[in-house]
Amino acid sequence: MTPEFALIALLAIPAIAALLIPLARKTPNIREGITFVAAVALLANVIWLVRYVGQSPEHRPELFLIQFAGSFELKLVLEPLGAVFAGIASSLWLVNTVFTIGYMRDNKEKNQTRFFTCVAIAISAVMGIASAGNLITLFVFYEILTLSTFPLVTHKGDAAAKKGGRIYLLILMATSLGLLLPAIIGTHVLAGTTDFQVGGLFPEGFSLTAASILLLLFAFGIGKAALMPIHPWLPNAMVAPTPVSALLHAVAVVKAGVFTMLKVVVYVFGIELAGQTSASTLLCWIAAITIVLASVIALRKDNLKARLAYSTISQLAYITLGAMLAAPAAILGASLQIVMHAWGKITLFMCAGAIYTVAHRTNISSFNGLGRTMPFVFGAFLVGSLSIIGLPPMGGSWPKYYLMVGALESGQQALIAALVISSILNVAYLVPIAIRGFMLPPDDPKADAKIAKKLKAHRFVRFAPVFTAAGAFALFFAITPLVEYLKPILPNSVGGL
Repeated sequence: MTPEFALIALLAIPAIAALLIPLARKTPNIREGITFVAAVALLANVIWLVRYVGQSPEHRPELFLIQFAGSFELKLVLEPLGAVFAGIASSLWLVNTVFTIGYMRDNKEKNQTRFFTCVAIAISAVMGIASAGNLITLFVFYEILTLSTFPLVTHKGDAAAKKGGRIYLLILMATSLGLLLPAIIGTHVLAGTTDFQVGGLFPEGFSLTAASILLLLFAFGIGKAALMPIHPWLPNAMVAPTPVSALLHAVAVVKAGVFTMLKVVVYVFGIELAGQTSASTLLCWIAAITIVLASVIALRKDNLKARLAYSTISQLAYITLGAMLAAPAAILGASLQIVMHAWGKITLFMCAGAIYTVAHRTNISSFNGLGRTMPFVFGAFLVGSLSIIGLPPMGGSWPKYYLMVGALESGQQALIAALVISSILNVAYLVPIAIRGFMLPPDDPKADAKIAKKLKAHRFVRFAPVFTAAGAFALFFAITPLVEYLKPILPNSVGGL
């Protein structure tokens, strides 16, 4: 297989699945089989690409797609950061497919064919974002991702879903068209290109004022990063079925946002120029406020998905903070956070979906004693929580370590306080959920006994979070190869970090 063919397959596999799934709408087993086979094929293709890119810095597969309006072109170029992002999305699409099949069937959800089709289109868009060779290509797939996930947010079709969908679409489209697109155009005018380059696009001596303005446009134009105050789309999108929350809002959509943020800093500005701007300092503090304030809001939410939504807003801001600190360790910390948060947070969302499917409970106050009935689900929730908190030996501990080192490197020691406070708040709003489930007596022992009798009928939704919880643990021990793989995204001068 050639690298060019593998890049085509990156987009084509989920896109072909999106075309085939509607043809099997009357035969659910075939429809879901197509989704599963596509997920396996995509993961195999991504693994090949990840290994190819990792062989040496020269291995950057490229594929020209189309040229339009003179000098503008769509092209794919896969580098280490994009390869890691593609690996996360493809692996968790496979796990989430198993969870989704169980969830959709057990809850007798309507419009399942449309659901699986839109998910496949969204995954194809994510692969396009991960492998985008320039800002123009990234923007096209970024918009496709927004449009393809809108029907998933409004899936239930009730008033709440429609309202949540309107907020979702309005904020994401307004920020991308009103801020992100002008930032891309400005970059093209001032740099003469939008092609991603290690070290940045702008010439030496570029105006710091112009750089600051562009950086602010990018930061708030990338609405999927959910930086306050443009975050309301994310909690409103929680009206979607839990598989949407688990994959698209814990992995694909939100990670597409912070991945874009990180890629802009590394490949458009370069960490040296970004660190010199006044905008980076301002955005560091906005990210720090988002980290703490979203955690405080999460602490007050009784609905589990709402609590997890605000937790996600806080955790995403870690990545923005790392990008804006513009120090080598901070960039690595932000990159690792994309990986570790994905595995930890999808675990928590799938646990929420399993609890809803089996026990039909959504509020944390109703979980008393439920962990004794569903020990594997609540055990997985505890493991995922410890990773989000950042306690060893969980994968989530490494990003916080590197971010703290990055804050010291950049002379922003005060920002470490936001990370510490956030970790304490993480403990306060996550750990009591598992304690409530395992330690408190059940409110209705008879109801819990009935739940225990039907657990076997819901094996798919219970298996998936256990698997991802194991992944969140295993990633702690994979830190050395991950860091080595990501080092080439940094300038050569800091490659020995």
